[in-house]
Amino acid sequence: MTAHPEVKAFWDQPTGSWQYVFHDPVTRKGAIVDPVLDFDILSGATGTGNAQAILDHVQEAGLEITHILDTHPHADHFSAAVWLSEKLGAPRAIGEKVVEVQKLWQEIYHLPDLPVDGSQWDILLADDEVFHVGEIPVRVLFCPGHTLASVSYVAGDAAFVHDTLMMPDSGTSRADFPGGSSAALYRSLQKILALPDETRLYVGHDYAPEGREAACMATVAEHKARNIHLKDAPSEADFRRVRDARDATLPLPKLMLAALQVNIRGGRLPEPEADGRRYLKIPLDRFTPR
Repeated sequence: MTAHPEVKAFWDQPTGSWQYVFHDPVTRKGAIVDPVLDFDILSGATGTGNAQAILDHVQEAGLEITHILDTHPHADHFSAAVWLSEKLGAPRAIGEKVVEVQKLWQEIYHLPDLPVDGSQWDILLADDEVFHVGEIPVRVLFCPGHTLASVSYVAGDAAFVHDTLMMPDSGTSRADFPGGSSAALYRSLQKILALPDETRLYVGHDYAPEGREAACMATVAEHKARNIHLKDAPSEADFRRVRDARDATLPLPKLMLAALQVNIRGGRLPEPEADGRRYLKIPLDRFTPR
């Protein structure tokens, strides 16, 4: 029988981001996926409102968190993995290809002293590696395309696919960031759609189009039938034509240049400077506006 983890979703409305806690109902052991650290770009203020809500749920539900999981270094929010790890004593993990993203953005930010070996995380996970959260096996599925390092976590009959799929009425995620590829994204989507039809796919973002309620989950079968980019099983060429055309119209995420320098550090903010304050670094004229 396929394991059936219980899943609690948390939505961060300002960034449209979904965060998750899933757990094994037998052992009460659980994992956190892609937690958000609050950041206000106008004031430069950080906060822990999202992370505190997750921590409160974990404590109220009596869960033992065994892993804090990143699917990739995010371009639209800061990761709260470090803060939660310090509170819960749980190791932080990410796919081992994160080193490729670190190398790419180390050059963009000109951070010659940044280690690009993934040592900012406690665990680097290989494609198809299996670990356990309680009695639930969790398989790592390497899913590049949105980034060079994206992974999905297949936990029993639930999969956390983050920036690969959107909800069916929004299609799929963009593939135009540095290191992105619509061809790689298409192949990653085929891996996800090859999972059993009843698999629950939990996405990383929803922007609630046309005023509907924000949603976070649809099954593989529902995506095959209704996803606007995947129904009728498009060829790779047809998918790429639609995806690339859409990406050409999209502005860069407003937090990208702030967030990635934090997230390639595993969610750590830059070290304080001589005045005791932390500072972000923005590469001027590296990207062109759309």
